[in-house]
Amino acid sequence: MVHAFVMVKTEAGEGERLLDAIRQVVSVTEAHIVAGNYDIIAEMDTEEVYDVLKSVSGDVQGLQGVTDTKTYISMDG
Repeated sequence: MVHAFVMVKTEAGEGERLLDAIRQVVSVTEAHIVAGNYDIIAEMDTEEVYDVLKSVSGDVQGLQGVTDTKTYISMDG
């Protein structure tokens, strides 16, 4: 199992709408609006690293209003 954290930057005023859309992505287990350089942090669980990359590049980055993402793969069990 691969656990990942995905930081999402959104266009101004799009955080609330995108939070709901990101929570609907199949591999997302949690998502929250946060303060800082990014607007939303999402946690994902997938079978393989490739599945994280596919989900982020297709499902998250494909949402209108998402301007940037940064993905961190958890290294602890």
